[in-house]
Amino acid sequence: MTTAAAKPTATSDGDYTHSQILRILTGLLMGMFLAALDQTIVSTAIRTIGDELHGLSMQAWVTTAYLITSTIATPIYGKLGDLYGRKKLFLFAISVFIVGSFACAFADSMTQLAVFRAIQGVGAGGLFTLALAIIGDIVAPRERAKYTGYFMAVFATSSVLGPVIGGLFAQTSSIAGITGWRWVFLVNVPIGIAALLVVSRTLHLHHVRREARVDWWGAAALVVALVPLLTVAEQGREWGWGSGKALAAFAIGAVGVIAFCFIERSMGDDALIPLRIFRIRAVSVTVVASVIVGLAMFGAMMVLPLYMQIVHGASPMMSGLMMLPMVVGMMSMAMTSGIITSRTGIIRPFPIIGTAIATLAMVLLWTIDAGTNLAVVMAFMFLLGIGIGNCMQPLTLIVQNAVPPQEIGVATSAATFFRQLGGTLGVAIFLSILFSTVGEKISSAFKAELPAIQQAAKADPSLLQNPYNAGVLKGDTSIMARVQDDSSIISKMSDVVAHPFKVGFSDSISQIFIAAASVMLVGFLVTLLMPKVELRSQSASAAMRQQAAEGGASSADEAGDNFAGLEPGTAPAGTPPAVNAAACDIDATDSTIEDDADTAAKHAASGDVEVEAPSHTTPKHLAD
Repeated sequence: MTTAAAKPTATSDGDYTHSQILRILTGLLMGMFLAALDQTIVSTAIRTIGDELHGLSMQAWVTTAYLITSTIATPIYGKLGDLYGRKKLFLFAISVFIVGSFACAFADSMTQLAVFRAIQGVGAGGLFTLALAIIGDIVAPRERAKYTGYFMAVFATSSVLGPVIGGLFAQTSSIAGITGWRWVFLVNVPIGIAALLVVSRTLHLHHVRREARVDWWGAAALVVALVPLLTVAEQGREWGWGSGKALAAFAIGAVGVIAFCFIERSMGDDALIPLRIFRIRAVSVTVVASVIVGLAMFGAMMVLPLYMQIVHGASPMMSGLMMLPMVVGMMSMAMTSGIITSRTGIIRPFPIIGTAIATLAMVLLWTIDAGTNLAVVMAFMFLLGIGIGNCMQPLTLIVQNAVPPQEIGVATSAATFFRQLGGTLGVAIFLSILFSTVGEKISSAFKAELPAIQQAAKADPSLLQNPYNAGVLKGDTSIMARVQDDSSIISKMSDVVAHPFKVGFSDSISQIFIAAASVMLVGFLVTLLMPKVELRSQSASAAMRQQAAEGGASSADEAGDNFAGLEPGTAPAGTPPAVNAAACDIDATDSTIEDDADTAAKHAASGDVEVEAPSHTTPKHLAD
């Protein structure tokens, strides 16, 4: 007779030990790493992929399809996780992501790739929000800050590794007989399988089941609202913001938003995103701050690699490494703020300090130009990383702490959803600013430097042998237009001819930094409205069990309390021969309940106990 491997189970008070949390965290971080890496690795290789599949003009749809499905899926995962448990959904999300990645690797056209990327997005939408919610389940808010720093480390690490790995695969013709760029997606498969195994073995949660309707109408309205709005955000620059397509998308999206609000109001507590949580001041302030911070942060971060590659001639891999100072700043401050919060319980100042520092960093980045030393640029990037590191995780933690434990998934997904929405808007708006101004900036710089360029051509007639140099000197305006679609043309010019193009891009990028600084300043002012935050001393799972006990929970709830404190392989005295399946829903990874005492004891020891919860309303002190 073999002995089952010990599983991480909660202690008698509903909390997990540090070693148990770290084992669970390993699987969660692997899942998050998949989604975070995918966002950066694909963007680096997309031009090569478009060329290989003969559809470079469709590359935006590859990004848009992923963005739409991942954003829409985020709040749906949050709500379903609160109702039915998060482990099953997290495993489902990883599985869908693996399937989508494998399909992407063998796409034969850009249309197929866009469809398969949409499947990937369905999985990715659950990886971030469910991982953060699961940590909320097993760790008390005060201690949680210490662990959420690991998530920031994953996000930061992926932002460096993604461009490096993506560039490496894109530049490699074949690996093991498979085209190099296809490994951009295949690399997700072994990581995803490892994450599945780790999560299934280490993650065992007590889930308090709630009887509620699933808000499918709200989900449908969200699709109607977000699909056209996210599509126009990505495609608006190409369509034209005042075009018929764009206006139709705005109109349909507006109808969807209005319908969503009415449906959520009518659904009450069963809503996909219950509107009453926004009556909690900490939630409403944090959600607004998340949108603003996401808009400014992603917009600014998006143009930094462009600056490195276009202005300083860095390769995609090298530009990824040049982001390292910002990553170090993010990781160091995320860890530092987490440790301070864990020891002192203080969290409110961090988003305020973070938005202030990020605003200052963006103002400093506004001052850079084509001749700025890279060491100076990286110093400013380090400062930006410090600011961002103080913002992201504290905002999520504040939202989780502000809502009832039963709704930690909804709250986490709402914060993530609105930050992603802000980021999407930021990228769309700032790219629009960049490409609407860069042509004029290049023309101005070229006029200013034309005498020097002509003088250089007279001194060195060989400059005219380069067709790109000759075209510029002869006034070929098509080159100035083409360079906005293919910046690699700049690298084919001589330095003296390329310089005004670099100046034009640099000047346009600096405008984005000052715009982002203005937005982040608004975020700073919003965070000042944050109320005083007292972090709870219990994890969400422990708090829910206490609420159930105080509310006259069923005997199944009492059994859940007893089970939590048991060592694997033991059962409480008097364990009945069968466990009522209506009150105790064993995790899908465990065996089906059989009608005998041994099997009941085995499931009792696993810690995967699901109990009924009494109906609840928001506690009065949370609505203040």
